[in-house]
Formats: sequence, structure tokens, C-alpha cells
Amino acid sequence: MLGHTAAVNETRRGLLFGVLAYGLWGVIPLFWKLLVGVDPVETIAHRAIWGSLVFVVIVAVAGAAPAVRAAVRTPRAIAAAAAAALLLAVNWGVFVYGVSTGRVLDVSLGYFINPLLSVAAGTLLLGERLRRAQWVAIACAVVGVGILTWRAGHLPYLALALAGSFGGYGLVRKVAPVPALVGGALETGLMLPVAAIYLAVLASRGDGALGHVDLPTHALLAATGLVTVVPLLLFTSAARRLPLSTLGFLQYLAPSGQFLLATLVFDEPTGAGRLAAFPWIWAGLVVFALDQAQHQRRISSRASR
Repeated sequence: MLGHTAAVNETRRGLLFGVLAYGLWGVIPLFWKLLVGVDPVETIAHRAIWGSLVFVVIVAVAGAAPAVRAAVRTPRAIAAAAAAALLLAVNWGVFVYGVSTGRVLDVSLGYFINPLLSVAAGTLLLGERLRRAQWVAIACAVVGVGILTWRAGHLPYLALALAGSFGGYGLVRKVAPVPALVGGALETGLMLPVAAIYLAVLASRGDGALGHVDLPTHALLAATGLVTVVPLLLFTSAARRLPLSTLGFLQYLAPSGQFLLATLVFDEPTGAGRLAAFPWIWAGLVVFALDQAQHQRRISSRASR
């Protein structure tokens, strides 16, 4: 019984962490829009450097330095961190590029597609089993994503790059042999030398934002560390507590927020096709959420007997 109770509590924590992570990612284009004057590649370099510094502080405060040192000496942990860092860098770059070029709707489409990849990876690669209601939810989501893709009129390269890179990142973090904090510190630590060299080359040529922009922009560049690390920690904490299929459907919170920002705040053209797809995706979310709540009640009931 104690084991069941602990499992339920871990699942609830995972759901809370997941909702917070994707809620933050849903409104984060508001922050990146403030940095549209900075080259996207340079912005990614700043994210890596400042994010790594934030992780250093958190690791020190949490007393996790021994765990990080142990992970550094583990080839499997380093290999997983390297793969995750590469996928994360690609995802960051495509995301910032999409926001800075006024393609937030394409960004949201990518993250609408992403949960389907997570569900597929969970069932095909990790052996996770879906309940009947979850298959109904997937069907609704597939219809919605199909409408969005069809209305785009072409293969949505930006959206597919976002979906593939973050779906792959979630899979790597799910199976990585390290906790969320340690994994995040390793990933940004591996990015740090490359980012530092890139910014140093820019500075040697007299290019780049550092020293050439106003004080508020410098402050925003430094803030990319917190903006990057906080939702990432929440996400990786959720990924280690939830089935990949559950995590996949929580992901719809982020593109839903991005979709609303694109249409209501950034005035990007929507079209009837996109609006027709939205209810299907939300219907899938509602079905999945109701099934998840019922499933958790059944687990709690069995644990209390």
C-alpha cells in the first residue's frame, strides 16, 4: 500500500511539474520577442552560457555537486547528455528563429505535432500501453494536427524540426541515468565551450550584441539563463515521473498558449482551417485529462484498501 501511495504522489508531482513547465513555455514567446534585434544564433549562445551559470548556482545550493562529478565519470551519462545537448541546441535555435521571424503559428504547429511523436516513442520504443480513452484522445489530436498541416499547404519544415528535436530530447531525458538537475547541468555544461568560443569570435570581429546594445537588452540576454533553466528543470522532473504518453499530451498546453499569443497578441494571420483544427486538439486534451483523473482515482482506491 505504501508503494502505491508513493507512486501516486510521484505521479501527482510529475503532473504539477509538467503543467508548470508547459504553461511557462506557452507564454515564453513574449520574452523572446523582446530580443528580436539580436541574431538568433547569438541568442542561443547566450542561453547556453547564462543557463550553465544558473545551473552552477542551483547545483551548489542544492548540494548536488558530488552527483554531477559522479555523472561526469560515467560514460553513459555523458553520452546521454551529449545527445540531449545537441537536440536541445537544435530546438532552441529553431524556436528562436521562428519567433524572431514572426512565425509563432509555425512554432505552435511544431509543438502540436510533438506530443504525437512522444506517444509513438512511448508505445513503440518503451513498451508503454495506452488505454482505450487515450487512443480516442490520440485520434482527436491526429485529426487536429492533420488539419493544421493540410492548411499550411506545404511540408512544415520548421514545425517538424521543432517536433523532432524536442520529441527526441524528451525520449533521451526519459531514459538518461541521471536526475533532472544533474542532467541539465551536464547538457548546458557541454554547450558552454562552443557558445563561449562563438561569442569570443564575434567580439574579436567587433560584431555581436555585447557592448553594442543598450543596458535593458544586456539584462534580457542575462535573463535567458533563468528563462531557459526554470521550465527545463520542471520538464525534466516531470519526464522522470510520468509515462512518455502522459507527458506527450501535457505538451499541448505550450502550443495552445503560443497559438493564442500568435493570433491575439502578435496578429499573425490564422485562417479558418487553423481555427477548425483547434477544437479537435482540445477535445483530445479533455478526453485524455478525464481518463487520467479516473485512472488516478482507481489507483488511489486500490492503494487505500
